[in-house]
Amino acid sequence: MDERIPVTVVTQDDETTIEVGRGDNLRDALLEHGFPVYGTISTHANCGGRGLCATCTVEVDPGPEPTHWHDVAAVRFGYPRLSCCIEVEHPLTVRLLDKYVWGQVLPRRLDVP
Repeated sequence: MDERIPVTVVTQDDETTIEVGRGDNLRDALLEHGFPVYGTISTHANCGGRGLCATCTVEVDPGPEPTHWHDVAAVRFGYPRLSCCIEVEHPLTVRLLDKYVWGQVLPRRLDVP
């Protein structure tokens, strides 16, 4: 039997909990449930979930230990995680990010004195 794991998805306007199979790829699960993980251009031009283009970024809490080199760097430097590099093993909260152009996100606040 396929064990289902709750994943809470937070967007700018809403919060929804979906059920994801244990071990499923987070990017694929989000796309299957209709959640956008890409920006305007990267929706059409991306690496297909191979961890190369860095455009499927999300914030994850609690984040699982990274295994992919790009995801390790993201955790180390405090960047959003690549959803294509995360397997769902435990309940997660995922915050989708507003993306512009490629995979870039606008800062939530400016640290201006």
